[in-house]
Amino acid sequence: MEMRKLGRSDLDVSLICLGTMTWGEQNTEQEAFEQLDYAVGEGINFIDAAEMYPVPPRAETQGLTEQYLGNWLVRRGRRDDLVIASKVAGPGNGLTYLRDGPRLTRDHIRAACDASLKRLQTDYIDLYQVHWPDRNANFFGRLGYRHKENEDQTPIEETLGALHELVQEGKIRHIGLSNETPWGTMKYLQLAEQHGWPRPVSIQNPYNLLNRTFEQGLAEIAHREDVGLLAYSPLAFGMLTGKYLDGKRPENARITLFRRFVRYQGERAEQAIRAYCQLAREHGLSPAQLALAWVNSRRFLTSNIIGATSMEQLRENIGSARVELSDDVVDKLEELHREFTYPCP
Repeated sequence: MEMRKLGRSDLDVSLICLGTMTWGEQNTEQEAFEQLDYAVGEGINFIDAAEMYPVPPRAETQGLTEQYLGNWLVRRGRRDDLVIASKVAGPGNGLTYLRDGPRLTRDHIRAACDASLKRLQTDYIDLYQVHWPDRNANFFGRLGYRHKENEDQTPIEETLGALHELVQEGKIRHIGLSNETPWGTMKYLQLAEQHGWPRPVSIQNPYNLLNRTFEQGLAEIAHREDVGLLAYSPLAFGMLTGKYLDGKRPENARITLFRRFVRYQGERAEQAIRAYCQLAREHGLSPAQLALAWVNSRRFLTSNIIGATSMEQLRENIGSARVELSDDVVDKLEELHREFTYPCP
């Protein structure tokens, strides 16, 4: 398994990161343990969780994902071999059951971190990430930015200052961002330099063949500032596997179970998915491995976060690390991207 440097830290993380958001909802603790055992055996050392997991978030299941991971770490005794990442939730998203509505204030961040450490049964978190901003911004697929005057927001300076305290206390080693914008990322970097506080080492944003918005402003920042991409949703909620084409809804699949995941649906998206799947078959690849191998090949990527509900999916997804796409395939992917993204001549 290829290793890549996590920002300007001293940590090396695996090209493939094991995502965990299905644990506690679609996957049992036993299944989570099986996934972890296999992934670590394949050379993965990077595990990503969050306080709000599993997804979709519910009061009844909140925290189970970290709890499962913590139980595995204790039983297997592998804590020091791995890079464990988690996240503190921002406001909104129906999370009123979490600290009466999570914010990114000093008190909220400290409470969230302590709760995650307890569930993970560890003294420190290697990478602690801000899950999404505490301000009006375009994330989770939102378009059409509109500025809000006098909005209720937590200053980034307060958020970063609280994270600095946690680093000083040894509760977290490094900080990262998630669902952040170019402006927000540069603001964190500016404040870190200004105050001598820890700078973000990564940014976890969506990135896949159907959603390449990261390239428009953040890819250059990731490369030039060493704030590498941790790509989430690299299969676009499983859409890029082709299993949902022609209205199919496989039993127990995420979009079958949870209708909230509609970001990558629509006629034009289906046309693109069909073309990508055809290209994969023409070159002897599964659609999933084509999509994942393409993400793996991006120079601004630090790690590709894959998730799975079955061991068959997990083996296929991790196997993408061994797939190297030819120049011809990459060129064809770019051609298809232009065709379905920029229809005007």
